[in-house]
Amino acid sequence: MEAFVNAGTDSPGGVLVLGFESADHPVDGSMRRAVEICAEFGGRVPDPVRTTDLKAERDRTRTGAADTWRSSFLRMPYQRDALAAQSMIVETFETACTWDRFDELRAAVDAAATDAFASLGLSGAVTCRFTHVYPDGPAPYFGVIAPGVWGRTVEQWDEIKAAVSEALADCGATITHHHAVGRDHRPWYDRQRPEPFALALRASKAALDPTGVLNPGVLIDPVRHH
Repeated sequence: MEAFVNAGTDSPGGVLVLGFESADHPVDGSMRRAVEICAEFGGRVPDPVRTTDLKAERDRTRTGAADTWRSSFLRMPYQRDALAAQSMIVETFETACTWDRFDELRAAVDAAATDAFASLGLSGAVTCRFTHVYPDGPAPYFGVIAPGVWGRTVEQWDEIKAAVSEALADCGATITHHHAVGRDHRPWYDRQRPEPFALALRASKAALDPTGVLNPGVLIDPVRHH
């Protein structure tokens, strides 16, 4: 679904965007070897491998699958606002897990979102991509989109947000990865955060931000001054 919506391709198994860059040495060999590894695992290259310099990169017209995905990625925050104005519910969930938990996590998120759609009388879609990949696990980035009911979209968003967030927590995945915590994630962050870390953060805030000016209530409750 992610590949179809954001890259304009129905490639089975998804799309891997590969790129190497360097300011002081050729990267052709690295790209060549990466493509060979992909081919060994059944991958294929739909567009020719390109090598460009910075000026050529600025001047060229972007038309390939990777270019389409990049353009969609950059436009999405603006598209989300436009869709919300049309009563669409659009939300993302970025998380991280170990490799042995990913299949269970993917299935749980799909089920949680689908059940939430059904309970609200909506039809929706769930997408997934890896924003980061580590030796011990991936950072899946889930997206949900559904046509909401005007006047009830915040309530519907809340239910979908809570359902998927519970699925992340139940599967041992992090409530956030690289987008920071934020107030929307606070209930699940409190459950996942080690208490010694909270104690250390409270002590740091007391010393450096005693009046609670910096993001009050996002990571820990603000200190009440009497």
